[in-house]
Amino acid sequence: MKLLKSAVPLAVAAALVALLAGISLSCSSNQKQDALYKIQKAKTLIIGTSADYPPYEFHLLKDGKDLIVGFDISIAQEIAKDLGVKLEIKDMQFDGLLAALQAGTIDMVISGMTPTEERKKSVDFSKTYYYAVHGVIVRAEDKDTYQTVESLKNARLSAQKGTIQVGIAKTQILGLSAAEAEKPTDKVKELGTIKNLILDLKNKKVDAIVAELPVATAYVNNNPDLALAAPTFTDDEGGSAVAVKKGNPLFLEAINKTLDRLMAEKKIDQFVAEANELVEN
Repeated sequence: MKLLKSAVPLAVAAALVALLAGISLSCSSNQKQDALYKIQKAKTLIIGTSADYPPYEFHLLKDGKDLIVGFDISIAQEIAKDLGVKLEIKDMQFDGLLAALQAGTIDMVISGMTPTEERKKSVDFSKTYYYAVHGVIVRAEDKDTYQTVESLKNARLSAQKGTIQVGIAKTQILGLSAAEAEKPTDKVKELGTIKNLILDLKNKKVDAIVAELPVATAYVNNNPDLALAAPTFTDDEGGSAVAVKKGNPLFLEAINKTLDRLMAEKKIDQFVAEANELVEN
């Protein structure tokens, strides 16, 4: 009888050990599935960006080298530094970034991306690290023509494909409902890069480009034949955040930790100022 009684606790103990071992194995397995584990193992953080969006990200020729710089890139460098890995940048069209993230060819997207509800269906976002006002680029000769939102209704509008500015053009300028804005319209031309939109504007194929104000200002400062229209816009969702593939909580936590530090240190404001100086130079 004594042996039987002692055997029961031993069996329970053995089962508990097995259970804990299973939990530990499960946790380890889950951690290894997280992008953070893979990034640290590869010792490289691969980011996707669309480097035609100053001061967020843009190309800069320095000492004969083509560099991708901008305040988003400075933030990415800080994330990589905190993770103890090197940074690799992949430049692509904005509307292809989330597809690249889903395909696993990049680890995260940092490209002035707004965390809209639609995008949240397919990816997870960090906390918002920057908020911007939106402006409109026009030809300098037409600046006086576009002094009001009403005057822009008759303009041939354009915006970068896949961006929040397409929606702003449709809803806040054209006055379309949210449902109507979901449908394609020939009243807003969409192209993959801002540079191509600028060319269209200069060649009089469009009359106005809706872009984030820092971006619009950067292009206007470097193109004397362009100007800012009077109206500016905000959006309900707004802001920029880092996108990661769903199901990577450890990686997302690490990104947010770096963003918290940068915001507490006022570093992001510093990065924006430094990026604007590079654009002006």
